[in-house]
Amino acid sequence: MQRFAIVTGSSSGLGLEVAKFLLSNGYTVFGGSRSGTDIENENFYDVELDISSEESVEEFYETVREYTDKIHLVVNNAGICEMVSVADMTAESFEEHLAINTLGPFLLFKNLESFLVKEQTHIISVLSTAAHYGYPNVSAYNASKFGQLGFMESLKKEWKDHKVRFTNLFPGAIDTPLWNKMGAKFSREKMLKVQDFMSVFTYIVHAPTTIQFPEITFLHREGYLE
Repeated sequence: MQRFAIVTGSSSGLGLEVAKFLLSNGYTVFGGSRSGTDIENENFYDVELDISSEESVEEFYETVREYTDKIHLVVNNAGICEMVSVADMTAESFEEHLAINTLGPFLLFKNLESFLVKEQTHIISVLSTAAHYGYPNVSAYNASKFGQLGFMESLKKEWKDHKVRFTNLFPGAIDTPLWNKMGAKFSREKMLKVQDFMSVFTYIVHAPTTIQFPEITFLHREGYLE
């Protein structure tokens, strides 16, 4: 059976690694990002996507529908994070976090329902420990991730009759290129590696479909990064 997946934020970091992994495991992957993805694979469709724009999300799904009307796996991964104190954060930046990290998933799933495969579709959301644990200097990120978690919990109940699986992942800090832009001076040695994340992701994807993993929190052995 041909399996189709959607991966948002596929241009770099976790999204890029997830897309490569799924392709190597036989999936046809629709990667959505604003900047494009350097993957050359006949089963990969690189689709421009601004997750915060309703028009862009609708156009993304129009492209998907040209190839399939069934999605077996969704990896809800796109997001932004800025490290700055509340006093120094602008309202525009706070709104951007909400637009991408909270409104974005709403738009993604608002348009997904007609693609669901009963008892087969699996939705994996990369939420971060910041969805249930407050960190200093990332108030907008915290607020947007808490909001995304609330949305996902509501959606899970709305879509109960579809019998799809939901997995919310709460990883601690992961050493990705995102940190190069944040100016934070945390030790990279106390962060999870991308391979650590992928080991958890691989286990979940390969697990029998009779098993669900509603929530998984995983951290570097040093614990929360502060």
